[in-house]
Amino acid sequence: MIRRTLLAAAIAAAGLATVQPAAAQHLRIGLAEDPDILDPTLARTFVGRIVFAALCDKLFDIDAKLNVVPQLATAFEWTSPTTLTVKLRPGVRFHDGEALDAEAVKYSLQRHLTMQGSFRRSEINSMDRVEVVDPLTVRIVLKEPFAPFVAQLTDRAGMIVSPKAAQAAGAGFGNRPVCAGPFRFVERVAQDRIVVEKFDGYWDAANIHLSRITYQPIPDATVRLANLQAGALDLIERVDTNDVAAVQRNRQLRYTTIASLGYTSITINVGNGPRAETPLGRDARVREALDLAIDREALNQVVNNGLFTITAQAVPPASPYYIAAIPAPKRDLDRARALLREAGVSLPVPVAFTIPNSPVNRQAGEVIQAMAAEAGFDVKLSAMEFASSLQAAQRGEFEAYFIGWSGRTDPDGNLWSFVHSRGAQNDGRYANAEADRLLDAARVETDVEKRRALYEQLDRIILLRDRPRLYLWHPTWIVAHTARLSGWSPNPDGLVRVQGLKLN
Repeated sequence: MIRRTLLAAAIAAAGLATVQPAAAQHLRIGLAEDPDILDPTLARTFVGRIVFAALCDKLFDIDAKLNVVPQLATAFEWTSPTTLTVKLRPGVRFHDGEALDAEAVKYSLQRHLTMQGSFRRSEINSMDRVEVVDPLTVRIVLKEPFAPFVAQLTDRAGMIVSPKAAQAAGAGFGNRPVCAGPFRFVERVAQDRIVVEKFDGYWDAANIHLSRITYQPIPDATVRLANLQAGALDLIERVDTNDVAAVQRNRQLRYTTIASLGYTSITINVGNGPRAETPLGRDARVREALDLAIDREALNQVVNNGLFTITAQAVPPASPYYIAAIPAPKRDLDRARALLREAGVSLPVPVAFTIPNSPVNRQAGEVIQAMAAEAGFDVKLSAMEFASSLQAAQRGEFEAYFIGWSGRTDPDGNLWSFVHSRGAQNDGRYANAEADRLLDAARVETDVEKRRALYEQLDRIILLRDRPRLYLWHPTWIVAHTARLSGWSPNPDGLVRVQGLKLN
């Protein structure tokens, strides 16, 4: 990884571009991190979702306007508040040649629900059973009405894996995934590359023009851009806001921006093992003091050139579930210091702050560190490789964790898994019976206004009282690519969909 990074920087500095022949259809994509396991049931990284967009089709997808659109399914119908009938696309094959039918859908959904360590369980845990009606029809029966269910099937919970391959591979399925996407897995070298190649048996093969894709994790955004400028990459995700001007000046490059569905936050360990036994973990007043020590406007200007949207919420302002009455808090050092005095803690309050290792994240951590010090905190930064930091957080090996979430169309996808006591991604092990009740009630309620009222009650508990997570901003996706790439269409979820892409 270090060798390639240095080489790419040297190539860029020398002005030597490695340009593909015009006929080549090998797309090279630069990722901000190395994905975790390539098993849709067990995965939780955003960059993994980018790779899955080529490997694993879903029952449904979303378009640029966030409408649910068919993918492996062709139609669905709620025949009752708890019964969903899904029609499947005929003639679909997995990469191993097996047919994708109703039995395969039943197997995959049950795998997502029951597999040990599944991060999909909390997304679809309202599901009671899946029934095979005929080879191309499944009936999904829920335990109770569940408003976000179809939205959940537009992401990893809706990805269908080959039962034959999954059963044969067992726990090793993520090392060589077999799905029904437009590309099949070829190889992976950790921290270096993931390679996929076109699957000729894909159901929509006429819309796939690329022959191969190589995904390269390069955490340093400036080095990612250097690779793109040098011709060693064709597209990079999450361009640093400081590099936008350089992209604009380069006639060989193009870029797009779009508001994301997600957020960046600080997760506090309030109940996950011994590392929760800290002033920050034990006392909401200390967490509020840290929250009030952070100047979000200044932080956003320094780290993001002011291009992101500051927040205190898990859903973005464009969502109908955004609560305008709960804006991002203003910095208030006097109040922060008073809260620490009320809490009776010794100053400075120590905080171990885990940050996924990248220059932008480290800069954000350093700014937060300096701001918090003025209120009476002693923040110690610990930078970790991204996938390793996720694993450490799950084990409770953190006190505060700087982490982003790419977001979902339904607010449940931004909240339940993270702040419900049974949520699979509730790394801080926050538990509040009233918050659980509101989250569960919002899943059942289908009226938008009534559902919004439930989320407002929830926000007043988690945002204004308990503060198990401190939300900082909603990012803007900034993607840059060679001018030779056509067919690129941005989407608020930030994924790189390969349908229609072509190198000219």
